[in-house]
Amino acid sequence: LLPALAALLAALPAAPAARAAPRSIAVVGAGLGGSSAAYFLQQHFGPQVQLDVYEATGVGGRLATVTVNKQQYESRGASIHALSLHMQDFVKILGLKHRREVAGKSAIFSGEHFVLEETDWYLLNLFRLWWHYGISFLRLQMWVEEVMEKFMRIYKYQAHGYAFSSLEELLRSLGGEAFVNMTQRSVAESLLEVGVTQRFVDDVIAAVLRSSYGQSVLVPAFAGAMSLAGAQGSTWAVEGGNKLVCSGLLKLTKANVISARVTGISLHSSEGRALYQVHYESTEGQGSAFYDMVVVTTPLHPSRSNFTFENFDPPISDFPGAFQPSVTSVVHGYLNSSYFGFPDPKLFPFTSILTTDTPDLFFHAMDNICPVNISAAFRRKQPQEAAVWRVLSQQPLDKHQLKTLFRSYYSVQVTEWQAYPRYDAAKALPPIVLHENLFYLSGVEWVASSMEMIAVAAKNVALLAYNRWHQDLEKIDQKDLMHKVKTEL
Repeated sequence: LLPALAALLAALPAAPAARAAPRSIAVVGAGLGGSSAAYFLQQHFGPQVQLDVYEATGVGGRLATVTVNKQQYESRGASIHALSLHMQDFVKILGLKHRREVAGKSAIFSGEHFVLEETDWYLLNLFRLWWHYGISFLRLQMWVEEVMEKFMRIYKYQAHGYAFSSLEELLRSLGGEAFVNMTQRSVAESLLEVGVTQRFVDDVIAAVLRSSYGQSVLVPAFAGAMSLAGAQGSTWAVEGGNKLVCSGLLKLTKANVISARVTGISLHSSEGRALYQVHYESTEGQGSAFYDMVVVTTPLHPSRSNFTFENFDPPISDFPGAFQPSVTSVVHGYLNSSYFGFPDPKLFPFTSILTTDTPDLFFHAMDNICPVNISAAFRRKQPQEAAVWRVLSQQPLDKHQLKTLFRSYYSVQVTEWQAYPRYDAAKALPPIVLHENLFYLSGVEWVASSMEMIAVAAKNVALLAYNRWHQDLEKIDQKDLMHKVKTEL
């Protein structure tokens, strides 16, 4: 019987061998998207994969700091929402700490007077909101909480290894067609529909969106909800600077960071599979390297890149849409409190000033910022003292505008950048999959732009790349995922 059984077993088809992991993966960009993508890719494919991360300007991307009087301050990407679970995990894994919070009060300025002022008393703040706007703030809170409750499903899906091949599929899995529609209609329209008053939209919602995106209440509802969630909930930052997350993740993965600007990607074929040639420019000249897989984390829009894609059929072209110019001015000086209606600077109580959408206002927001390292003895500067202020605007401030905001100043450091998508120019969401093993991460910013959204997109791309590589189609674009996850539990 034994020889017969052996012959029978030999005749059976052999089980398919598990596909070997990719030999090399390129990640274009070393901001939060690139560094978190590198981390998640290594997490799934294993440490044996060669990871090359290309960065032209410096690790951290938009998570940058400036130095004033030997102290470092966040120039952008300043706060992280309490529900940002991936960012929380990064901080824990890297042994970083939350920065000590220094309390301060906010107000909304119309150009002539403050339309809303925060006080030290929570109940008084609620009474003022009710007195000015009725129950609009409660309706706003319910709307944002409903969106966030559904959005938080993504962490369960990702923990079970599920991924999505398009942004539309990701949104549908969280909130159905309603979430997809929220990328095509304005936040103002959505809030008015649930009973929020026009006055509340004009005063409060406009101020928050000008501060976060530098844009009006016409931004899409989903992006608006993410921004408003950050304004409502508690936020935190990383001790030493948020950019430490990026450098820490790249160090943890032992990724090879290449100081070069990627100029293009060419498609080749090797042994019946796609092979990608990454072309780059560095201080040493031009060069190129071949990879089994590429993840692009820099924006592929005409205003942000001059990437070329060669040998792709159909061709990969630039995506439509533009980016919103933004200027951050870090000013060390004495606030001109008289401009805000406080002739005596000692009586000025606010550390953060948001603004309504008024034509004459030349800045979006300004705040009295603390250094990225806060000692136990640190105290915030008094209003009559020289302090470090961060002013957000669409255009660089001229001398007259600086003199309007400050009685005098010691220094001004200006950073101009293409900050966020100009949401009124959005017609369709960009793809995630550009080719077989070529992925695009930054398109998620057209859904909403925040540190956590980028981290979520990085995890999704890593899972998608892994599942596609091993042809595990049961883990991609699955329907009714809440039910599947419950049954797996």
